[in-house]
Amino acid sequence: MAHLVLAGDSVFDNAAYVGRGPCVAEQVRAALGAAWHVTRLARDGAVLDDVAGQLADLPAGATHLAISAGGNDVLRQAGLLELPVPRVAEALDQLGRLQEAFGRQYAAMLQTAAATRLPLVVATIYDAVPGLTQAARTALAVFNDSLVRLALPRKAAVLELRAICTRAADFAAVSPIEPSVRGGRRIAAALARFLTRHPSGWQECIMVA
Repeated sequence: MAHLVLAGDSVFDNAAYVGRGPCVAEQVRAALGAAWHVTRLARDGAVLDDVAGQLADLPAGATHLAISAGGNDVLRQAGLLELPVPRVAEALDQLGRLQEAFGRQYAAMLQTAAATRLPLVVATIYDAVPGLTQAARTALAVFNDSLVRLALPRKAAVLELRAICTRAADFAAVSPIEPSVRGGRRIAAALARFLTRHPSGWQECIMVA
């Protein structure tokens, strides 16, 4: 039996935000069907540095790994978007330094994930969150660029959440940075579609949308 492990943050651990509706992990189980086992190690609020601790509990028999992480690390830097700067170039320099720091953390997380020797899917950080400013969306593009550039050479497939969660209804009403039931269903369907087409792993970098 194939065994998918979901690690990272509340994209995969959104049960607290969907009421009595199914969470993402439950929706992934339903979408993959009886031929797959699904274990959730992801924790709401987790940052990149937390993934190593999660993977320390990787269950025996795991065959595939999916990680959504980095969004909370970026969220911690949100206040910097409000700082006044005299020139656009200075703002871009500051954003570039944050991107470099994020890239180092993300690369370390990927190295930990690679040590499991499991086929890996990583998720981008979605940017259609209701109320998100244009400045924040622009900043997210910079961080997502680092994420994708780091993932591709490591043969990780990329779950492109920016193309999956695109409407306000894809985000939970009680906390709009979390997937709603609808958003979770779309995430689960994209992930299941990819994994069932490549059940034994993949040799190339494949974008999932």
